[in-house]
Amino acid sequence: MSNMIERMRVFWQEARQEFKRVNWPTREETIRYTMFVVIFSVFLALFLGILDYGFVQALEKIIS
Repeated sequence: MSNMIERMRVFWQEARQEFKRVNWPTREETIRYTMFVVIFSVFLALFLGILDYGFVQALEKIIS
């Protein structure tokens, strides 16, 4: 039991050290990246929606 507690303590110490080494993005970078993801997602959704609509129309013409 003591060995497991020691291993957990070492794990958390190492994890804390790793977090100190992380190169965190600035607030501006985070906002810019978030906006890029949101805009890209909207355009992708529109593109796929247009493709879906076109395929549905084509299938309806083939079936009818």
